[in-house]
Amino acid sequence: MPDNDFYHWDGDNLILNVRLQPKSSNDKIVGVENNYLKVRITSPPVDGKANKHLIKMLAKQFSVAPSSIQLLSGETAREKRLCIPGPTRLPDFILPPQK
Repeated sequence: MPDNDFYHWDGDNLILNVRLQPKSSNDKIVGVENNYLKVRITSPPVDGKANKHLIKMLAKQFSVAPSSIQLLSGETAREKRLCIPGPTRLPDFILPPQK
């Protein structure tokens, strides 16, 4: 996953740009595409279910409580910005913040 334009650090908070593909056959982080982290989830985009499913999936991936993740923008869109405060685990394609 070559570039890191899909995320940046604000102190210890990870700000993540996600492009969501709901109603997929499985839950999976696909990769980076056009400055977004592409994520597939099985949940349909109905009544906020996809957002809840995405937050639960990311919380597990980054080892944080789902209630701590904030949806900053894109509540009803496929492109979303999320804030993940103090992630304790990072995937290998996200570098830790520079101190």
